[in-house]
Amino acid sequence: MKLAVVTAGLSMPSSTRLLADRLAAATVAAAGSPVSVEVVELRDIALDVTKNLLTGFPSPDLRKAIETVTGADALIVVTPVFTAGYSGLFKSFFDVLDAESLVGKPVLLGATGGTERHSLVLDYQLRPLFGYLKADPVATGVYAASSDWGSGEGALQRRIERAGAELASLAAGRPAVAAAPSFVPFDQLLAEVSAQDR
Repeated sequence: MKLAVVTAGLSMPSSTRLLADRLAAATVAAAGSPVSVEVVELRDIALDVTKNLLTGFPSPDLRKAIETVTGADALIVVTPVFTAGYSGLFKSFFDVLDAESLVGKPVLLGATGGTERHSLVLDYQLRPLFGYLKADPVATGVYAASSDWGSGEGALQRRIERAGAELASLAAGRPAVAAAPSFVPFDQLLAEVSAQDR
């Protein structure tokens, strides 16, 4: 299986890249067969993406990135959240793709942000975007807030592993893996938030 990973983090190191790498590792671990992973770091081709939007002509580096994404069997996409939405660089990259190039492609959606309040970006922005592109997003998207990288990392890792297993199954044409219930009682969530505020 060829797995392409698109990450739109701007800093170095980037929590967006960290999440992308962990999603890729979980997918590889769940695949049960050889997986080749290629990472497309959008920060490195940002100028090329902008020039392509203006001229309609991709540079060699952008053409290679497009071929990596469109030629993959499955895709992981991760964007930072800026001003309550996916990054402009992330959207611009998918704007330069042919509108039919991702039809039926299994996609795992991921995002990072400073606060849990932006987690709905997965369902209200990323899913509609990839729905328009006729891709096939897996059921579990993974949002990682700043607090998830500390004491909340166990819950984050469980979401990563579940999403990776779903992508591996969908890419292999197997039925989706039965997900463990993710319901957390409200009083438990409130207690965790209260403990973090102390």
